[in-house]
Amino acid sequence: MSGGVEWALHCCVVLTSVEEPVPAARLAQLHDVSPSYLAKQLQALSRADLVRSVQGKAGGYVLTRSPAQITVLDVVEAVDGPGPAFVCTEIRQRGPLAAPPESCPAPCAISRAMAGAETAWRDALRSVSVADLARNVSSDSGPGALKAVSTWLSTAEG
Repeated sequence: MSGGVEWALHCCVVLTSVEEPVPAARLAQLHDVSPSYLAKQLQALSRADLVRSVQGKAGGYVLTRSPAQITVLDVVEAVDGPGPAFVCTEIRQRGPLAAPPESCPAPCAISRAMAGAETAWRDALRSVSVADLARNVSSDSGPGALKAVSTWLSTAEG
């Protein structure tokens, strides 16, 4: 999983704390990350219709729907794509002792184990929403942390 997923999730969580659009540069400043790097993550979220860009002087990014309706899996797939984390290349059919394709009618134990892990991983990410993450900010970062973020994001850039 790419590091962009983490940045995108943090952006979605902080966007739950504001009512007005937040400029990408302000989000980058908050997270101390390169504006161009964060812009790529925000563009991926926008293409997946998880955030929307609002143009104009008071423009920036807003969530497109309730945080309870955006799952962690939605964000992962927006940034990294919907493809599987593991892709079997049928190594058992390679090399000097390669098994012929007809001897491999079913996926091998490694492929089955990875497919099971992929299913469990996706189910776990699908079960957690951005709203769930936002609810944990106080216990993870201290009482009032999300309110402080909201206040900081809502103030004029310095």
